[in-house]
Amino acid sequence: QVQLVESGGGLVQAGGPLRLSCAPSGSTRSINSMGWYRQAPGKQRDLVARITSAGSTDYADSMKGRFTISRDNAKNTVYLQMNSLTPEDTAVYYCNTRVFFVDYWGQGTQVTVSS
Repeated sequence: QVQLVESGGGLVQAGGPLRLSCAPSGSTRSINSMGWYRQAPGKQRDLVARITSAGSTDYADSMKGRFTISRDNAKNTVYLQMNSLTPEDTAVYYCNTRVFFVDYWGQGTQVTVSS
């Protein structure tokens, strides 16, 4: 079992930055890839970015150049640095990992970008 706890969401003005953190607990030794997804009201949950334990990253096209995912392997903590935020980035952001073919999700953290 893996538990994921996100933090760092909140209200920010358009153009501003925000950093999210995700700290796992439980069977963390089995974790390889970790990622961030987001879900806006009335929309599906979409990939934002993900990172492997080796540091390989993958981003959704609309986030490239604005968002940066990073990881502290000693803490198994993953971060999402978001810059140049727009109101379209408003969503609940979820941390995710897959262990032995089982997806684990955090409770989500709300990010609201005001215009």
